[in-house]
Amino acid sequence: MQEFLNVVTESIQDIKDHDKLEKFISFIEKAHRIFLVGIGRSGLVAKAFAMRLMHLGYTAFVIGETTTPRIEDGDLLIAISGSGETGYVVAIAKKAKEIGAKVVAITSAENSKLSKLSDFSIILRNRFGREVRDLAPMGTLFEVTALIFLDGTVAEIMERKDLREEDLAKRHAIENEVKVC
Repeated sequence: MQEFLNVVTESIQDIKDHDKLEKFISFIEKAHRIFLVGIGRSGLVAKAFAMRLMHLGYTAFVIGETTTPRIEDGDLLIAISGSGETGYVVAIAKKAKEIGAKVVAITSAENSKLSKLSDFSIILRNRFGREVRDLAPMGTLFEVTALIFLDGTVAEIMERKDLREEDLAKRHAIENEVKVC
């Protein structure tokens, strides 16, 4: 577990350049609406971030959900793919660019198709040995690192907007308020 935490910490520390976080937040702030896409566990990370964006007061959607509208010029697509080569994610990003939306990639692959076609990329590097891959297989470290990075972004936005948990809770689902007999 400690080695696992060390790798995630090292990857997050790679984003030392505060300008990267600033630029990422500026894409969010300038967007008319925000769309997220990812497949598998990266898709779960995308859904978690979409929920937090909604709690923060942004209009956010997850690509592939039945109520998601068409992306338009002025919108932002945040595309999450560890490899940066996931066919569906790359195809959605390409189409979003054609429509006029901005695209931000969150990936571990700087020279991937996704990163190359994006307006901006957050690169979450994963340098680890075989023993860690065996304990955290198939992209686990990327997904955990992406979730931590995105939750850290939420905390930064909360601070800038002077929001507290109570403010976000006002936009949270009502099922938390329902008493079951």
